[in-house]
Amino acid sequence: MPPPYPHDRLDALRLLADTLPGGVVDCSVGNPIDPPPAAAVNAMSAAAAGATSYPPTIGTVELREAAIAWIGRKFGVDTDIDQVMACVGTKEVVASLPRLLNLRDPSRDTVLYPGVAYPTYAMGATLAGLRAVPVPLDASWHMDLSKVSESDASRALLLWTNSPGNPTAAVSDGNRIAAEVVWARERQIVLVADECYAEFAGSVPTTALDAESTGVLCIHSLSKRSNMAGFRVGFVVGDRALVQYLGEVRKHSGLMVPAPAQAAAAAALNDDEHVAVQYGRYAERRAYMLAGLEAHGLVHDGGPAPFYLWLRANGAPDDGWEIAARVAETGTLVAPGGLYGPAGADHVRLALTQPLERLELAMERLDASGTRA
Repeated sequence: MPPPYPHDRLDALRLLADTLPGGVVDCSVGNPIDPPPAAAVNAMSAAAAGATSYPPTIGTVELREAAIAWIGRKFGVDTDIDQVMACVGTKEVVASLPRLLNLRDPSRDTVLYPGVAYPTYAMGATLAGLRAVPVPLDASWHMDLSKVSESDASRALLLWTNSPGNPTAAVSDGNRIAAEVVWARERQIVLVADECYAEFAGSVPTTALDAESTGVLCIHSLSKRSNMAGFRVGFVVGDRALVQYLGEVRKHSGLMVPAPAQAAAAAALNDDEHVAVQYGRYAERRAYMLAGLEAHGLVHDGGPAPFYLWLRANGAPDDGWEIAARVAETGTLVAPGGLYGPAGADHVRLALTQPLERLELAMERLDASGTRA
């Protein structure tokens, strides 16, 4: 039997929530439903007629140059085209990277990842036949690398880091990220920074990229910043030798982003205005839900990034599945924190992808029920 998909465990709660008038308000998965930028849609349409040939696996020059320009504007880091590779969304990279890096270095068999995290970090290790070892988190939901045993560190092939964090919304500052890079380099571990939510980090965006970038890969997505999850396009940037290796190996798997999607991505990366609009949407929804949920005994104790709320009961610890069940009875679906690791078992994650009017419906029904978490 294949390993169960984590969010499929929510099917019963989804059916329960959907019985209410107005249907389920699904805040369980970070599935964008706001419109993509018009420039991206137009670029995709214009490129469709010419998409008769296979696109390059590593990505078109247009996309890679747009990624370089965006990195320079966003982070003030200079990169070149040989450091950038397109990917079919970033989830496939998260799932496949451990196996590909293990082919390159079979002497190491361990994947380190945050103890409360996107489940595919661990699943990628499992699918590759490797050890998945969670790194304990501190009180602010950041990895505490001092808790990694020397034995695990010596066997580690790669270390995942994620800021802003999924599911906790924690944001790492530049000093913390730099320390993680140094820690990994000293142990010859590839550090892979999942920076898919970088646009929502706040006024001082950070990246694991530096002038050297040796042993570092960063992955970026247009799914959230540009509402292009259905376009399935992202990119990897960093260590030149690793990017070249991955680009060559991935040719054998036919992992090519369709040319029209690459054209759309280049247009979206060249447009910063729509990202500011999207940030405003998430900030508005966050402020609205924080106030309403606290009145029902649910408080956010995660970080400041506005895409997710990381909620716990205000009082004695409670099981996340029980919280999710009570909220589902009022028509809203959230994700129990245990899906992201045992250390998150007393939390739930609420994605702020629903439009404000749907969130208002969720709060109206919650208010009418009198439910407290």
